[in-house]
Amino acid sequence: MAALTPLDGGGIKTSRASLIGGIAVAIGVFVLWQALARDLGAGNFVSLVSGAGVGAATGWWIWRADL
Repeated sequence: MAALTPLDGGGIKTSRASLIGGIAVAIGVFVLWQALARDLGAGNFVSLVSGAGVGAATGWWIWRADL
């Protein structure tokens, strides 16, 4: 039985649309994180940094996964 091989060499493609979508998702996650932190009474520097980290990680994943 022959093994299946991808025609493009198997590399991950990252398009410009995926990059823009990742940036938009990162900003959206950050804004929602801050809104929840403020509603829960934890609107301090730690929540700002953690929200930026979670937003950046989510945006990076969206960009690399080409969603």
